[in-house]
Amino acid sequence: MIVNTGNLPEHHFTDTDIQTEWTVLLKTLRAKDPVVFNAIKAFKLAKIDEKIIEISYPSDSAKSEFDKISIEFFNHFKHKVNNHSIIFEFKKDHENLKIEIITTKKIFEKFVEMNPLLKDLDDLMRFDLS
Repeated sequence: MIVNTGNLPEHHFTDTDIQTEWTVLLKTLRAKDPVVFNAIKAFKLAKIDEKIIEISYPSDSAKSEFDKISIEFFNHFKHKVNNHSIIFEFKKDHENLKIEIITTKKIFEKFVEMNPLLKDLDDLMRFDLS
C-alpha cells in the first residue's frame, strides 16, 4: 500500500528532538520490556537531512528486536515533530556499536600498559582479578 504524504505536514526538527525521544523510549523499555531494551540500547540515531534519520545498529538480532516496536516509535516521533515525510534508514555498524564487557582483569592489564611496575606488584602480591 502506497501512502501519499504530499499533503501531510513537514515541520523542521532537530537532532536533539530525535535524541530526546530515543531516550524516553529507552527509559520506558527498561521498565516495560528489558529484552528489547538490552537489544537496542546501543543503537545510534542521527539526523542526516530534513527528511532522513539514520539508525545504526550492531547486529541483525538487535534489529529484529527493534522491529517489534519500530512502527510505534516511528509514528510517535512523526506526530511529535509534526513531520510525516521522515524516512528512517538502517545501517549495520558492528564495529562502532559493539559493547565490550570490561572485567577487573582487563582494567588491570590496561594499567599495566601504563605502568609496567604493576605487573611486578601483581607477581609479588598475587591479586585476585577474577
